[in-house]
Amino acid sequence: MEPFYFPLKDRREVAQDTIEFIFDTSGSTFNFTAGQYVNIGLIDPPITDQRGNSRSMSICSSPNSVGYFATAMRIRPSAYKTNLKTMPLGTKVKVLGPFGHFTLKEDLTRPIVFLAGGIGITPMRSIIEYVTQEQLSQRIFLFYSNRNPESSAFIKDFENWEKENPNFTLIATITDSTDKNWIHKYGRIDQNLLSRYLKNLNEPFYYIAGPAVMVQGMVEMLRSLEVPSENLVTEQFGGY
Repeated sequence: MEPFYFPLKDRREVAQDTIEFIFDTSGSTFNFTAGQYVNIGLIDPPITDQRGNSRSMSICSSPNSVGYFATAMRIRPSAYKTNLKTMPLGTKVKVLGPFGHFTLKEDLTRPIVFLAGGIGITPMRSIIEYVTQEQLSQRIFLFYSNRNPESSAFIKDFENWEKENPNFTLIATITDSTDKNWIHKYGRIDQNLLSRYLKNLNEPFYYIAGPAVMVQGMVEMLRSLEVPSENLVTEQFGGY
């Protein structure tokens, strides 16, 4: 697979300690399916560490976006993230991909349930934006958990798409805050929360993405409810 070399077009804060990075793909043959990821490598960065100069990152923009794609990450101490956060706009990165099968099933008659924790929201944002743009009939439920309102990346996007798309339901929840201005749910994603919105827990396809402990917990919960393994699609987000 031949790499692409794309310049950093822009970056913006989308939540507390969370930055979206936008790369210019103009004039290239780059394309992807909603839900896929790429490997982004830094070229001769000024600082390095033992973890290396490349990371796999889910694309958070729609495939319909013209001339660019976007990714997002939590900003934590590491050479890679420091470089990406501070490098001048126009700096080129090495992009391999796209990769991955965290993508929509062909069967549009069965509901999709997204279970997202933290920055695991990125591939789901790509899919939900695409489905809304294309006005697909896919019934989608997004259960989205964060510590507090400030860390809930892209929450305004999802609120707006819920208004635009009659087939999309947002169930956002926070676990470590009782902020009175929060208009959504409180507490963790569990069987009781799922049952409030899903008539038959065995019918949907479940897509689960987030920290490893969250993904494992959701898989164990669904298996205890006798949801078939073939109905589960997972993607773990480490502390990169």
